Amino acid sequence: MLYLIGLGLSDETDITVKGLDVVRKASRVYLEAYTSILLVDKSILETYYGRDVILADREMVEFASEDILDNAQTEDVAFLVVGDPFGATTHTDLVLRARSLKIPIQTIPNASIMSAIGATGLQLYNFGQTVSMVFFTKTWKPTSFYDRIKENRDIGLHTLVLLDIKVKEQSYENMARGRKIYEPPRYMTVGQCAQQMLEIEEIKKAEGAGGVYDEESLAIGAARVGGKTEKFVSGTLKQLCEADEELGGPLQSLVLLGRRTHELEIDYAREFAVDREGWDRIWKRDYDAK
Repeated sequence: MLYLIGLGLSDETDITVKGLDVVRKASRVYLEAYTSILLVDKSILETYYGRDVILADREMVEFASEDILDNAQTEDVAFLVVGDPFGATTHTDLVLRARSLKIPIQTIPNASIMSAIGATGLQLYNFGQTVSMVFFTKTWKPTSFYDRIKENRDIGLHTLVLLDIKVKEQSYENMARGRKIYEPPRYMTVGQCAQQMLEIEEIKKAEGAGGVYDEESLAIGAARVGGKTEKFVSGTLKQLCEADEELGGPLQSLVLLGRRTHELEIDYAREFAVDREGWDRIWKRDYDAK
C-alpha cells in the first residue's frame, strides 16, 4: 500500500493518530520537502516517530518516483505531505503513477491552509479561487493570478493568495553547467506579495485592463497559521507592504477581501488591524458603495 499522509501545518504533533500508526509500521517513510515546510526540523519528526525519514525533494518526486513506489505492491510505503496530501498537484501525479503499477493507495487527510485560513475570521464559503504568487524577476512577471482575482472580486468573494517558496533551487548558470549547486531557501513574505500585486495593477492600468484592486483594498496577512507563533495583520495592501516585521518568519499567506464581506468578518479582522479607524472607514466606504 502507498499511504499519502497529511501532517497538518505546524509541528510533529499535528499528525493524526491514524497517520502516526501507519508511519510507525511502514517499511519506508518519505517526507515531501518542497511544496511546503513544517515549522520543525526532520530530526524532530524522526524522534517523535521513532524511525528514519527520507527527504523527498522535487527531483525525486517528479523524476524518480519509481524509488518511492519500489515494492509498494508488497510493502507499506508512507509519503508524508505538509498540510493535506492533495494540496499540490504533484501528489495527484504520484497517485496516477502508483495506479498504473497496480499499487493500492490510501489517503489520510489533515488540516491545510485552505481550511485553516478560517482563523482570520473570514467565512470559508465566501472564498473564491485560490491563486499563487511567485517571485518576480527582472524579466519574468507572470500575471495569470490577476484574472483569477478579478473573477473572484466580480462576484464579491475573498481570494487566498499562496506565497512562493524556493527550496533546493538552482541558478540558471549552475543549471546550464550541470552543477548540483543549490541556492539558499527563500520564502516570500506578505509585504513582497502586496508590492508585486500593486506593481501588476499599475501595469494592467497602463494597458487599459486594470481596476481590480488598489492601495486601499483591504487584505489580511497570515503567518505560520496553526502554529504556536501564528500571527495575523489586517489593513490595506499599501499597509501590508510594510507588515513583514510584525508578521515575522515563514510561512505566510495573504487574503484579499471581497466586497461581500460580512459585518462579523470585518469585526473579527479589525482586532489585528494596523489602523482600526482606517479599517472601519474603508470598509464603510466599500459597504455603502455596494
